[in-house]
Amino acid sequence: MRRSCPRIVVAAALAVLLVASGCTPSDEDDAFRPGGADVGDPYVPGYGNGGYDVAHYALDVRYDPATDRLTGRTVMTATATQGLSRFNLDLAGLNVDRVIVDGATAKHRRTGNELVVEPAHGVPRGTRFTVEVAYAGVPAPVTDGPLGSGGFLHTDDGAIALGQPDSAATWFPVNGHPSDKATYDIAVTVPDGLAALSNGVPGPKRSDGGWTTWRWSERSPMASYLTTLVIGDYRVSTGTHEGLPMVTAVPSGEPPNGPAAASLARTGEIVDFLAGRFGPYPFEAYGGVAVADERIGYALETQSRPVYGPGFFADGRPNFDVVAHELAHQWFGDSVSLSRWSDIWLNEGFATYAEWLWEEHDGGRSAQQTFEARYATTDWTRPAVDPGREGMFGTAVYLRGALAVHALRRTVGDDAFFRILRQWTTERRDRNGGTADLVALAQRVSGRQLRPLMDAWLTGGSAP
Repeated sequence: MRRSCPRIVVAAALAVLLVASGCTPSDEDDAFRPGGADVGDPYVPGYGNGGYDVAHYALDVRYDPATDRLTGRTVMTATATQGLSRFNLDLAGLNVDRVIVDGATAKHRRTGNELVVEPAHGVPRGTRFTVEVAYAGVPAPVTDGPLGSGGFLHTDDGAIALGQPDSAATWFPVNGHPSDKATYDIAVTVPDGLAALSNGVPGPKRSDGGWTTWRWSERSPMASYLTTLVIGDYRVSTGTHEGLPMVTAVPSGEPPNGPAAASLARTGEIVDFLAGRFGPYPFEAYGGVAVADERIGYALETQSRPVYGPGFFADGRPNFDVVAHELAHQWFGDSVSLSRWSDIWLNEGFATYAEWLWEEHDGGRSAQQTFEARYATTDWTRPAVDPGREGMFGTAVYLRGALAVHALRRTVGDDAFFRILRQWTTERRDRNGGTADLVALAQRVSGRQLRPLMDAWLTGGSAP
């Protein structure tokens, strides 16, 4: 929040003495002006918006696989961080019927993937306000993302909404950058017989006239790319773990004891192991969804309920490493989210290191053995920090990130290392952070100067 201070200026021959007399909002702060149409993150140009901070989204969507048509109503609750004459939301490829701001009809127009809203009256800085958007259309996939296919994908039996760094804007209006996290209530209405899976705690289902509404609630702040919607013919298993709901699902055409189901069945066990290293599990529900669509060539840590593409189980065997990776993200990436995409190693480096820890725990190689093998084959010309948009899911982000994590552990010792991890996940729970924040915490906990070490392992041009 920008504030300016009036100053008393005393002139002398070669100096000017500035004496602050207290801060008051400037005229610019109080004026109504457009909110920014971009948060300025070069990795996701055009995504995210300025001028407001979202607290909550209430989503109510209806999807008919027979026509591939989605109708939706989103109510966003936010606080203005500046006086707003207008503001933007990210929304791709859907037609907007109406926009209502604080109960009054607002003007709106589309500019590419931006929904520009001009409320009937300016929104003063610091004011909490609501925005209701009614929209409909045939959602479109994202075909040029760093991970390949994503966004809203029509499938043979339903749809999958998934992707990183952008996917949410293909099915609801959103401030689409992880720097603005929010809580969610999600209601999804689909034809009877289909499942509609999303994030968080399951609510009551209701059927009426051949349609069933599934309800989900994510009460911890969530970055928008971590939302998901999986609709189709799935075998859904519900239960509890440590007193919290556990929901897993696999395609109905797959055997109940197949590799995907066997992998997801160990979700609770793997979470408990990771909680012993990273601190308490940060959310109110557990689970996972395995999908069969070959266009999903990745697994994604969608909050509280990761989604796994079919390639991870293609050899007919369970894959517990990928489950450990995506569950580790619940701490590193989901609960503690990056502030800018250039720091994505904070997500992927720690999740990769969690695979090494799990493999050792599960009777495989030790983390040290994995470290030595990966060190020997690493391309040190590629940085883990700020790898560029084309490299944000490259090998350096994952492996150099994990190597740096293990180097930190070897340098400070296990006691300090795991205290650093637990303090990071505790102090920044539900918030954001960057590389500099992590290094500062590690130095505070260990009492050592660690910047040169981390620079060498994360960005140095030769083998440390």
